[in-house]
Amino acid sequence: MSFAAQVKNSLLHIISSMASHPEDFSMHPGTDFSRNRKLDFSTLLQLIISMEAGTVRDELLKFFSYDKDTASNSAFFQQRAKLTDDALPYLFHAFNSLYPCSSLYKNKYQLLAADGSSFTFTRNPLDGDSYFAPDGKTTNGYNQIHLIPLFDILSKRFMDCVVQPVRKKNEFRALCTLIDRYRNAPGIIPIYIADRGFHSLNVFAHAVEQHSLFMVRAADIKMQRLLGTDLPVQNCFDVQINRILTRSNSKKKRLHPELADQYKFICPNVAFDYIDPEKQTEYPISLRVLRFKISEYGYENIITNLPPEEFSADEIKHLYNLRWGIEISFRELKHVIGASNFHSKKRRYIEMELWARLLVYNFCTIITGHAVIRRRGRKHPLQVNYSAAYKACRHFLCLHNGESPPDIESLIEKNTLPIRPDRKYARQHRFRVPVSFTYRFA
Repeated sequence: MSFAAQVKNSLLHIISSMASHPEDFSMHPGTDFSRNRKLDFSTLLQLIISMEAGTVRDELLKFFSYDKDTASNSAFFQQRAKLTDDALPYLFHAFNSLYPCSSLYKNKYQLLAADGSSFTFTRNPLDGDSYFAPDGKTTNGYNQIHLIPLFDILSKRFMDCVVQPVRKKNEFRALCTLIDRYRNAPGIIPIYIADRGFHSLNVFAHAVEQHSLFMVRAADIKMQRLLGTDLPVQNCFDVQINRILTRSNSKKKRLHPELADQYKFICPNVAFDYIDPEKQTEYPISLRVLRFKISEYGYENIITNLPPEEFSADEIKHLYNLRWGIEISFRELKHVIGASNFHSKKRRYIEMELWARLLVYNFCTIITGHAVIRRRGRKHPLQVNYSAAYKACRHFLCLHNGESPPDIESLIEKNTLPIRPDRKYARQHRFRVPVSFTYRFA
């Protein structure tokens, strides 16, 4: 049996195991999924995972091989409504647990990038938490949902995520949640790498309390507001900053008045979870702050707790550059896996589809990562053509009626692209609107 077939069988085994006790994932236990239907629990999950960019009718016809007795759209909607919100997340995490990430930095650090990306879906004014009224960019209005995932940079795999309606998005809280519930393997230390938008003393404290490392980019003005104005004035520096965080401005209540210059007042309206007025009034934290040059006139700031004796400034610069992998994953998730095309107007079902797309992405990367790419005398080293590889893996995943599977490993090894170092392209910003349900064809 090929490795790709083993991975697929592992996923189907989890679905079969869930189907043996559907009451754990049903809105009405004991009633839902109790009758014999075309779309039973197992078939429903496989259908949701295999759906691509077509309309619901197109996807049902493809899944049932264009049989005249294909389940109706209404049957799909009714069966999908029976699933609980944790059914797809459970499947995602259960599948991930079978294939732990083995690519580590220095054999002990797991590089986990965090970032947010918004997904536009069909206009639904009734959902006020995600709806944007018509403006200069759109005449009809639109809805968006915000995804904040943890992404293993070296293994190219999503580890967890938080989904929020875009009008109530809180990336600080989302990252704190992800850090708190992430469970690393013994002997492995996670390093959380995040862009601007995640610089928060609360985020730093959550990572410290979980015995983890972090590095977060911050703008000049944000860094001064966060840490104070007594930072070095040089263009480049690497310094250790000690702060004592407190909710009180009263100097009489300070436990260490001799360290007056280290005190940092946290406004009551700012979230910080580790100061309890009844138990703990102060929270000491030590941070490493770096500023380095990235271009002729450009500089970047990094706030971290990476030990200087093990991580130099150049190495931190290199690690932060690796964070771009999560940006590439968003592009592949939306345009190759198809997470920009949804099959509902309701946010609850949009979230289900996002978890399903993350699962499919991991399914593809696990198989792709097993392929062996040989240079074969080429001028440049080669890498996998991920777009072609993911499409092949997804086609293989969707086969379920006894069709002959393709040789996935050979397809991946044959479709490669050259690696050209130092090639850069300007980042393109586009405004995207949802694709109509009616005019889809995959």
